Amino acid sequence: MRRSEKEVPENEAREMLKKGSFGVLSTADMNGMPYGVPVNYVYEDGRIFIHCASSGHKLDNIFQNSHVSFCVVEYAKVIPERFSTNFRSAIAFGKASIVVNDEEKIEALLKLVSKYSSDYVHEAINEINNSLEATSIIRIDVLHLTGKSANG
Repeated sequence: MRRSEKEVPENEAREMLKKGSFGVLSTADMNGMPYGVPVNYVYEDGRIFIHCASSGHKLDNIFQNSHVSFCVVEYAKVIPERFSTNFRSAIAFGKASIVVNDEEKIEALLKLVSKYSSDYVHEAINEINNSLEATSIIRIDVLHLTGKSANG
């Protein structure tokens, strides 16, 4: 990191990933054209899980180029009089793959439900079973994680 005084310890960056409500998945196609999309996700044990439809731009890119980054912003506040921004963020770099094992897909979907709809886990089981074929799970194996913070 160029500005080492803004670096956040890796354990704090992991906490940002665990607690974040959404992140931006960035992919690139085989020609290097970037694509970033905000997504819901769950982070556990060095892996990020994202659910999506079974076709689309992000999946096309992952099939062509499995290297991705994933950014979570814990907070950001512009300080107009200082021409600055206070923020805390984390960026994970990793390899993305599409989960094909139904058990792993269900496990990931239940983790997502526990994070975002914890009062509806029982109801979610039917929804998961009914939509499993039409649902894809992206798994990102995190290879490198950085965090950055500024209070300007």
